[in-house]
Amino acid sequence: MKFLAKLRIDAFMLGILASVAAAALLPARGVAADALDWATKIAIGVLFLLYGARLEPREALAGLRHWRLHSTVLAVTYLIFPLIGLTLHVLVPSVLTDDLYTGVLFLCLVPSTVQSSIAFTSIARGNVAGAVVSASLSNLIGVFATPLLVMLLMDTTGNATVSPTAMLAIVVQLLLPFLAGQLLRPRMTWLLRHATVTKAVDRGSVYLVVYAAFSAGMVEHIWSGISPRALLAIVAVCAGILAAVLTITTFGSRLLGFARPDQIVTVFCGSKKSLATGLPMASVLFAGHQVGLIVLPLMVFHQIQLLTCTVLAQRYTRSAQSGLPAAEPSVQPA
Repeated sequence: MKFLAKLRIDAFMLGILASVAAAALLPARGVAADALDWATKIAIGVLFLLYGARLEPREALAGLRHWRLHSTVLAVTYLIFPLIGLTLHVLVPSVLTDDLYTGVLFLCLVPSTVQSSIAFTSIARGNVAGAVVSASLSNLIGVFATPLLVMLLMDTTGNATVSPTAMLAIVVQLLLPFLAGQLLRPRMTWLLRHATVTKAVDRGSVYLVVYAAFSAGMVEHIWSGISPRALLAIVAVCAGILAAVLTITTFGSRLLGFARPDQIVTVFCGSKKSLATGLPMASVLFAGHQVGLIVLPLMVFHQIQLLTCTVLAQRYTRSAQSGLPAAEPSVQPA
């Protein structure tokens, strides 16, 4: 892992690429595909059970007092991002295909990240407590907001649609395990102390969802229609989305009069999108659709945001050490 860190290679993304490669070489078929479907559902349930167990209700309620900060992050996540996604429909079909645009729009509707948002805020010497509450609220609200936005916005664009019964699937597979985690939290403290175990469940469930999505794509031969030009277009669009949101969060937080630590929270929590939450949601919401294509933009965006926020966090740290104002992010992500 230290070797990968020196090369600036994210081990999580490396695992995702390995899952994609495994799906390309050994896709699940027949009985194996059915077993994989059940294993994926169980893994998603366990993942959200841990999410619920991690969130301390009293801390969340106490942090809600900083309502301007959290409202700003939620507004960027569930208003600004969706508006950008809808605007990008003008790129169809000249730049993006209908299927890839569906993925771009879905990317704009998922919650913010939790772990990486908090980690980058800490590195940049921002308001860590504020980041914990903002990121947690984004994911909690996203259990309801993302399916509703998908149903409303994707129905109107004529792309992949979601039936109302998907809401029931969200409740059963995501919300009920989350609530169970909240109830069982006092009895799960021993498990939460073992970071290695919880990290393995986090990443393992994501790897399983990626393998399942791309395995289905291989069986259905959906990847044959993706050209190198289309992949480059996805990279460019994702980089452009991130650049726009970083600019909005940076200057918007200053206009709102936030102190430097809260500006950092707005930038990192507001500009991120959660692969760990988005992938399970996609597998539930788009059952029967080409999930592999739909989650591709989210996977690309995840890698770009990690690279960009790593550089940005280091710039914030250097500016804090030198006593200068917080560094402005470049409008071109790394």
